[in-house]
Amino acid sequence: MPQNEHIELFQKRYGFRMDYQERQRKKKAREHKLQSKMAQKLIGIKGKIFAKKRYSEKVQLKRTIKAHEEKKTRKKDEGKVPEGAMPAYLLDRENTSQAKLLSSMVKQKRKEKAGKWDVPLPKVRAQSEAEVFRVLKTGKSRRKGWKRLVTKVCFVGEGFTRKPPKYERFVRPMALRFKKAHVTHPELKATFCLPIVGVKKNPSSPMFTSLGVITKGTIIEVNVSELGLVTQGGKVVWGKYAQVTNNPENDGCINAILLV
Repeated sequence: MPQNEHIELFQKRYGFRMDYQERQRKKKAREHKLQSKMAQKLIGIKGKIFAKKRYSEKVQLKRTIKAHEEKKTRKKDEGKVPEGAMPAYLLDRENTSQAKLLSSMVKQKRKEKAGKWDVPLPKVRAQSEAEVFRVLKTGKSRRKGWKRLVTKVCFVGEGFTRKPPKYERFVRPMALRFKKAHVTHPELKATFCLPIVGVKKNPSSPMFTSLGVITKGTIIEVNVSELGLVTQGGKVVWGKYAQVTNNPENDGCINAILLV
């Protein structure tokens, strides 16, 4: 018996007909099994690409779920003022109402965690490795080319000691090491020469960040203790971030704007 006749006989006998939508639903329900099998089988570059794709899908799903959850914080209820006298023990109290809002402090913390700030220069030209590094030939006949000389301004911190020449891959010249920056406060409209604490983020590359390379658009941390800035709790602010606004290797100094 041909297969199509067998199927028709089966449908007549049991009164069962699987339509297109039902087949698609069942196929979708089995998708996770296929993905699990692929995740186990795929190796090498294909496995990496598949894992990256699955990870981005899961992140997007979590974000969607989180967006639908209601975030409740208390806020002041500026409603009607009650008529008549109020007891002394109730004068200091404020009526609060539930609001589906996220506090600005939480948002700020999330931005800092993600490495995102409202910066004066949101877009800068990316620096390539060919611009930042120069190949340094080594060896008896100058044939080896594994060393790199940093051609941009950098920060190395206090007590920095160079590695022995045999092991030093990235050479940061003394002439291009800077310790201070000219930081402008946008609200005070004044510029201060402040010591650099560290390089927070170089937009061109994470490797430049780890090496302390400072180019245009880099976020640096500066010591602002001498400015006398205090927090709401009365504590002195010690370090703050600033964005570099010039090309230090051309100007011979670092100009930056404080992120307030």
